[in-house]
Amino acid sequence: MILALYPRAELAKDAEVNDTKPAAGQGFSGFTLSFNARTRQEVDQVLAEAKTAGAKILKPAQEAFWGGYSGYFADPDNFAWEVAWNPTFPIADDGAIHLPD
Repeated sequence: MILALYPRAELAKDAEVNDTKPAAGQGFSGFTLSFNARTRQEVDQVLAEAKTAGAKILKPAQEAFWGGYSGYFADPDNFAWEVAWNPTFPIADDGAIHLPD
């Protein structure tokens, strides 16, 4: 598990969501959950599966400014999820991610 902190406004911009303060459960919640994929192709696959299951695509997968590939969807409760592949964070067979030095 990795916890990454990122400024709220920048995260909303990256996810292409409105950064209004939540009122009565509306607007950007201020955080995203992330699924780390092993490949670029897995990012596309997970986003397609999410859409088929009823998720709303917030941002189609694309090259990311940080060197990876990612996209976002909103689940049925309107929580934003990032699906990302990061070439500098390889995922081991056991699912572990070892951060580079």
